[in-house]
Amino acid sequence: MFTRVTNATQALNAQHNLQANLQRQALLYDQATSRRQLTKPSDDPTATASALGVRADQSATTQYARNADNGDAWLTTADSTLSSVESIVQRVRDLTVQGASDGSLSPEAKEALATELDGLKQSLLSLSNTSLLGRNIFAGNSDAGVAFQPDYSFTGAVGSTVERRIGPDTTVRVDADGAAVFGTGASSVFALIDNISSDLRSGVNVGTRLAQIDDRMKAIVGEHAEIGGRQTRIDKAKDTIAVSANSLEAQRSSLEDVDLSKVLLDLKTQDVNYQTAIAVTARVLQPTLMDFLR
Repeated sequence: MFTRVTNATQALNAQHNLQANLQRQALLYDQATSRRQLTKPSDDPTATASALGVRADQSATTQYARNADNGDAWLTTADSTLSSVESIVQRVRDLTVQGASDGSLSPEAKEALATELDGLKQSLLSLSNTSLLGRNIFAGNSDAGVAFQPDYSFTGAVGSTVERRIGPDTTVRVDADGAAVFGTGASSVFALIDNISSDLRSGVNVGTRLAQIDDRMKAIVGEHAEIGGRQTRIDKAKDTIAVSANSLEAQRSSLEDVDLSKVLLDLKTQDVNYQTAIAVTARVLQPTLMDFLR
């Protein structure tokens, strides 16, 4: 059985083929200019769903990176502050030893030691209220603004912590326990220094205060060590986050981006094919006298 092919049929088929070639050329042009192979969900629904999932993971990873940077700032501030605290408390101990080891110290010399101790106490009180971006690093999640009042009372939230999420199931504490570091009220390091100064001025042997200073120093060093451990966790987490971010970006690129060199080559090839198709169609579908008489 033969099927009759008319000039009109040939023209329609040629037009359809040319239009298909032109659409393919337009798609390649869009990919070359946007450098993306997914311009709308219908291009590849499966790849689009995967790309959306990767982008969600990227957003979470970006937030973890911000949290890690903020936590790093907290811990760095706490670390430097505790280093200063340790130096001051060590100086307090040295002055106490000096005041206790020489019974021939004059009242003026003891007054000079007491005066320096008073200054060191004020420095410690200032350090205890160190803040970062308006938040006290020793007050837990309290918004009081300061951790210790002039009467040495602790105004932070006892037992509370400030934490930062650095992974889907990982959080790190970034504040320091002010009550553990400095003590509170009459048992605080501030009150201890007041007692040493008072003993010096009244002629009481301050050697008995050395054990209390050592106990406080142990508490400070212990908290400082914990801060160092958390800092190490933050540093490792930042490395992990960076690796994860690079991996996710590679996944996103493989799903959404195009190989520009390949697209440009395909575009050039498609352009040649289109021009060839136009030329062939023009020669095959020659107009006849009937075309002019219609």
